[in-house]
Amino acid sequence: MSTLEPGRGGFTLTQLLAVVDDGAPLRLSEAARERIAAGHRLLLELIAAGIPIYGVSTGLGAAVDQRQDDGDFQRRIAAGRAVGVGRLASRREVRAILCARLAGLAQGRSGISLRGAEALQALLEHDIHPEVPLLGSLGESDLAPLAHVTLALQGQGWVEYRGERLPALEALRRAGLPPLLARDKDGLALVSANSASIGLGALLVAEAGRLLERQLAVLALSCEGYRASLVPFQPWAARLRPAPGQAEASAALLGLLAGSALLDPGAARRLQDPLSFRCASVVLGAARHAWEQAREVLDIELGSGADNPALVEENRQVLVTANFDSTHLALAFEGLGLALSRVAVASAERMAKLLSPSSSELPRALSPRPGQVGLAALQRTAAALVAEIVHLANPLPALSVPVADRVEDYAGQALGVVEKTATLLQRLDWLTRIEAVIAAQAVDLRGDIRLGEGAAQLYRQVRRRVAFVDEDRAIDVSGVFWGD
Repeated sequence: MSTLEPGRGGFTLTQLLAVVDDGAPLRLSEAARERIAAGHRLLLELIAAGIPIYGVSTGLGAAVDQRQDDGDFQRRIAAGRAVGVGRLASRREVRAILCARLAGLAQGRSGISLRGAEALQALLEHDIHPEVPLLGSLGESDLAPLAHVTLALQGQGWVEYRGERLPALEALRRAGLPPLLARDKDGLALVSANSASIGLGALLVAEAGRLLERQLAVLALSCEGYRASLVPFQPWAARLRPAPGQAEASAALLGLLAGSALLDPGAARRLQDPLSFRCASVVLGAARHAWEQAREVLDIELGSGADNPALVEENRQVLVTANFDSTHLALAFEGLGLALSRVAVASAERMAKLLSPSSSELPRALSPRPGQVGLAALQRTAAALVAEIVHLANPLPALSVPVADRVEDYAGQALGVVEKTATLLQRLDWLTRIEAVIAAQAVDLRGDIRLGEGAAQLYRQVRRRVAFVDEDRAIDVSGVFWGD
């Protein structure tokens, strides 16, 4: 497998996923190493010239008015900020966080020493994964999560190493790595970034893209089971009102239904179906548009050196910035969550229509045996999931408690938004599996019908895991796996 090297253009989502999921090695290219070294040389020159530098010659936050000449200051930056609580990042999430920070450091704007950047890269190379609690960031740099990463580099805290939980110092010793002695601007450069939000956001964007594709496939199977009209998905509809993503979603849906009897004249049962069917490509198109906006913002972050202060080698300047603010990230992922909640509501309504004999003209609750519960109980689970999804789609308030003696009196809250949107996505995944099982049951009850190619493929996937429900039994929708 080829080695991935972050360049001046940063890292791509595809590259990050290759490192996180496929084990592709990540190293700093010679160009990136030179940028990092040049930024560090500039930092040392400015320090020698007596230029005031935030977080180097001054304290941090409210202590910016305090001169700092303690040689141990950079080491203590992480120790004083490793205050995270809550769930620990998974191995996969930790690797995404490390990748995101390395992508930023590779821009050469942080002033970190090459030794400091290489120490971070070595964690990935040697499969050392710090324990990182994910609650504690306000989105004006993910200080708390990244402080826990930095503590591990310094030989403090706990890590996972080759499947074993170890003190960080012991894991570094076994891997043949020295603990990092943070100097100059190393401590601040390692914690002052939104790499937890970016790394976890990258994983969320990747999974959301896959789930939207699954939703489209399940919609195709539901259309087959309901015998829905495909007229609203014809190209002319989107030409008359080109809403974002509608034409693409409609075309993809018709592609999944290629060869279906639904394309035959008179195959649909109604002239117009309920809106959860008729508007489905509009809703999914809008969700895809929100997904694209989230990915665009994420791509910007993966290609940026958003440090404060930043070292601008081109004009020999140390620049105070506000590039740590995460408002754009938070808004993009809030929009994605809201869009996915609408997908969820439409999905739940399609299930209700399939289960209702007055709407689907199929047996009540899709049970071939009158009086049995059939698939009706799945609707309760779906309703519970939708309630949670809609709750999680509510925005995280912009108002936050000011900290640092009210110097930090605003917060972007990106990591909190990413976390709740990831929880929402998990619930939408379960909901999508339930719709797949219900749609497959409806298809079976229709008798001998000709399915579209894509719908037939999903039907076979469902049936490999969940057999036709001919009498009441437990139904494990988690057994519906995708892509097998």
